[in-house]
Amino acid sequence: MKNKSIIFFVLILSLAGQLHAQHKPLVLKTSAFKHYIDYFNGMEDENIAQYIPNDSAWFWLEKNIPFFECPQANFEELFYYRWWTLRKHIKKTEQGFAITEFLVPRSYADKYNLIASALGHHIYEARWLHNPQYLENNIKIWYRGNEGKPLKKLRFYSSWNIDALYNSYKVNNNKSFIVDLLPDLEADYKAWEQEKRTANGLYWQYDVRDAMEETISGGRKEKNARPSINAYMYGNAKALAGINILANNPEKSVVFTAKADTIKTLTQNKLWNTTDQFFEVAKEKTDTLARVKEAIGFIPWYFNMPDSSYSIAWQHVINPNTFLAPFGITTADRSHPQFRTHGCCKCEWDGAVWPFATAQTLTAMANLLDNYQQSVVSKTNYFNLFNTFVESQYYRGRPYIGEYLDEKTGYWLKGDEERSRYYNHSTFNDLIITGLVGLRPRTDNTIEVQPLVPQGKWNWFCLDNVKYHNVFVTIVWDVDGKKYNKGKGLSVWVNGKKIAQSEKLEKLLASF
Repeated sequence: MKNKSIIFFVLILSLAGQLHAQHKPLVLKTSAFKHYIDYFNGMEDENIAQYIPNDSAWFWLEKNIPFFECPQANFEELFYYRWWTLRKHIKKTEQGFAITEFLVPRSYADKYNLIASALGHHIYEARWLHNPQYLENNIKIWYRGNEGKPLKKLRFYSSWNIDALYNSYKVNNNKSFIVDLLPDLEADYKAWEQEKRTANGLYWQYDVRDAMEETISGGRKEKNARPSINAYMYGNAKALAGINILANNPEKSVVFTAKADTIKTLTQNKLWNTTDQFFEVAKEKTDTLARVKEAIGFIPWYFNMPDSSYSIAWQHVINPNTFLAPFGITTADRSHPQFRTHGCCKCEWDGAVWPFATAQTLTAMANLLDNYQQSVVSKTNYFNLFNTFVESQYYRGRPYIGEYLDEKTGYWLKGDEERSRYYNHSTFNDLIITGLVGLRPRTDNTIEVQPLVPQGKWNWFCLDNVKYHNVFVTIVWDVDGKKYNKGKGLSVWVNGKKIAQSEKLEKLLASF
C-alpha cells in the first residue's frame, strides 16, 4: 500500500506539471459530477491502464474537459462516460502522447498500437481537451514519428485527418502548429492523389480500407469509387485551402479550392443515383452504381459538400424501411436483399449499427440543419436519432461503447470480447458540443451558437468551461431563469461576461 501511494503521488505531480492552470466553471460545480467517475471506476477491475489510470481519472478530467448538465440523465451520464473512456486511450511514448483505438494490441496496428482508421474522430473529439499537448503530440507522431516521416500506416485507411486538423484549429486557435504542419499535410494529400485517384478524377478505395469491410456494395479487393473517400478528399482539399490562407499562400489556396470543386462536381455527377435519390458506390469494372443505399451516402454533408437540391437524400435517414432501426442508424438499406447477409460478428458493414458511421451521420445532419435551406428533416428528427444513439451505448445496464451492435435488439455484437471494450472509434462529446448545444467553431473571434435541441424538449441545460480560442465559454439555456439565475432563455458567456442572449433556442452570433 505504501508503494502504491508513492506511485500515485508521483503520478499526480507529473500530471499536474503538464496541465494548464485549472479554470473555474462559471455556472456548474465540478464536484456535482464526480459521482459519475466514481461509478465508472467501480464498474470494472482495471486490467489495462495506460497513462492515466482510473484512480487518477477524476483529477485529470476535472482539469481537462468542458462540463455539461441537462435534464435527461442518460445524455449527461454518457457525456462523462465518453470522456472517461477517451482518457483510457492516452498513451505516453518516448515521442510524446499517443491516442489509441484499441486498448488491446492489434497485429495490423502501427507503432504504439496506433491505427489510422478513426484518427479523424480522435481529432474532432480531443480538440475540446483544455491541454492541447495530448492531441498535438499524437499528430506529430503520426506525421513525423517515423524518423521525421509519417508512420508507415498513416494512409492504411481512408481519412479526413486534414479536415479534422483544420477544424481543431478553429477551436484552439493555434496558428503556428497548423501552419508548421502544412508541408506534411500537403505531402499526404499528394500521396492520396497518386495512390487512389482514378482516370476520371474520382477516388477509389477497398471497403476494408474505408474501415468498412464486408459491405454490400464492395469488397476487400474491389477498387470502387466511394462517396466516403471522395467526400474526405473534398474536405481535406477545402481544409488545405483554408490553412494556406493562414500561411499567406493565396495562390495555393486557390489551387486546393479548385481541387475541391472538381471532386464535388464529379461526386454529384457520377455517384448520385437519381432513381434512389442517394449518393452510392460506383463499381470499378462497369462504372455503374451499385444500387444500394449505404450510410456512407450521408458523408458528403459532413463537409457541407452537396448542393441544396441533393438534400432529398435525408428522407431515408428517418425511414424505417431504409436506415431507421430501433437501436440506431443502420449502415445499409434495411430493405435490400443482402442486408445483414455477410455473417454476424465478423465486422460486417452490411447493415449493423456502427458508432463510427452514426457519429459521421449525426455530424453531417447537424451541418444540414445549420447550413442548408431544406424541409426534409427537422431538429426533432435529429434529437430522436441522437436519443437512440445515447440509449444504444449501454450493455447489461451500464454505459458501454464497443464496435457495433444489432439494429433490432441493441446487443453489442462483440460485447464480451476484450478488444471491443472502450472502442475509440467514434465521437460523442463533439456531437453534444457542436450539435445539441450548437457551439459552431470558426476561424474568427465570433461565438456562433445554433442549438439543435428542439424548442420545448428541455427546459434547461448548461455547457460550461469550454476552452475556445484561449477564452472560456459558457452556454446556458434556462426557460424561466430560475435554474441557473443567469437570466431567461439562451445566453452565451465569455470569461464570465455575457455577450449574447435570446428568449428562444435560436442562432446567436457575438464577437468577443
